[in-house]
Amino acid sequence: MAPTLDELTIADTPDAWRGCGFQVDVDTCVVGDTRIRLAGDDAGKGLTGWLLRDIAKTAELDGLPTELSDRPPPNEQPAHSNGITALDHVVAITPALDRTVAALQGAGLDLRRIREQPTPAGAPRQGFFRLGSVILEVVQEPKEAIERAGGDRPAFFWGLAFVAPDLDATVASLEDRVSEIRPAVQPGRRIATLRRSAGLAVPVALITPPSS
Repeated sequence: MAPTLDELTIADTPDAWRGCGFQVDVDTCVVGDTRIRLAGDDAGKGLTGWLLRDIAKTAELDGLPTELSDRPPPNEQPAHSNGITALDHVVAITPALDRTVAALQGAGLDLRRIREQPTPAGAPRQGFFRLGSVILEVVQEPKEAIERAGGDRPAFFWGLAFVAPDLDATVASLEDRVSEIRPAVQPGRRIATLRRSAGLAVPVALITPPSS
């Protein structure tokens, strides 16, 4: 079976997520079929690791801290007052896309495609892996960042994108904690991003579902 995502661990507080309209049970927020464990703001920085099912190896996948899970998906998918219904994709960044892609494929992750076009932020290439209902987007760092920090560094987790079917209503509920809505890179989709004033420890985008 192909690997699937069970849980993300984020160094953040449950109250920060509740303040953005997420329902949190003790320290866990379930979005779609993904668990998000909020480990506290003293547990590291940002997105600190994940649990995957059916992977060929554990530990670090080219720097991405990984543990093996055999849990089934959550039985219940709670409704969130912000209107978010699912996790669309997880973003990781690497100075060496080919190296990271090879490590992920070696662990059994399903590479769907390499996009050889720059993003609006200047990343020259991206690789996309399917993890059940969620996509892992691995972004090649721009040349300028590699020249500053070196190209032998490991990959690292960066941010998340959640599905908001009624993006206008979600943005209205978050008020000044979110950007204006704009066209997404994916044709037919729209996107907004949470501002730092939202108080979350990880960059978060809100995106409409894929066009049918």
